[in-house]
Amino acid sequence: MEAFVELLKLIIPAAAILYGMYLVMQGFLNRDLKARQLDIRGKSIETVLPLRLQAYERICLLLERLSPQSLLLRVNHGGLSAKDYQRVLLDEIRNEFNHNVSQQVYMSEAIWTLVKNSKEDLVVLINESIAALSTEATGLDLAKKIFERTMEKQVDPMGHALSELKKEIQQIF
Repeated sequence: MEAFVELLKLIIPAAAILYGMYLVMQGFLNRDLKARQLDIRGKSIETVLPLRLQAYERICLLLERLSPQSLLLRVNHGGLSAKDYQRVLLDEIRNEFNHNVSQQVYMSEAIWTLVKNSKEDLVVLINESIAALSTEATGLDLAKKIFERTMEKQVDPMGHALSELKKEIQQIF
């Protein structure tokens, strides 16, 4: 029995010391893990933040380039029929949009929906404008009709999307 008590006198303090060391090491490892996670997160933010800002810039540029005023001035092919000019405009819109579609990853769903809707509104505006013209109309007639319909709108979809995009950028940065 005495040997058992002597053994307990050695084992209990040793177990307490081992348990204390376990707790100290566990705390140290947890702090180290948290520090590494913060470091990785910081490096991730350093990498993603410039990409995200660039995506917002590209979408701003897309909205500016797709505004009817800018689009009609930039895509000015003289001598085309209205139908041919419509095709050129729609191709330009599709190409611009497809070139920037990957940028949606960096912005909110609400903003991306506004961007898509403003593009679709422009396509509808062009298609409605050509429907209101005769079959002999020229590209210039189509451009005039698009300008007229743009001026009639109370809310500019491109301008609204751009405004909301700027608000989101200001909230983030």
